[in-house]
Amino acid sequence: MIPINYYLYLAAFLFSVGLLLVIVKRHAILMLMGIELMLNAANLNLVAFSRQDSAQTGEIFALFVMVIAAAETAVALAILILLYRYTQQTDPSTFTHLRDR
Repeated sequence: MIPINYYLYLAAFLFSVGLLLVIVKRHAILMLMGIELMLNAANLNLVAFSRQDSAQTGEIFALFVMVIAAAETAVALAILILLYRYTQQTDPSTFTHLRDR
């Protein structure tokens, strides 16, 4: 049986890598991948803590997080595709001209 500390360390590492991707990278697809890594780290924490509880509520919350993450990714990619058609770029700093409209 694997101790819960290992799961928490792995989740912290995944969250840190995801946060680093969101902060450092200037590419929209990599930013979305960072957000997904952070959500997966939260899922890993939910499932790890759910192992300590017999009610299995952590798995149910993790399922909801996965459904919301899939919907968020679909909407974000659709917006990104439309913006790419409009500007021919995926750099988020080039989308500032859309604020004026």
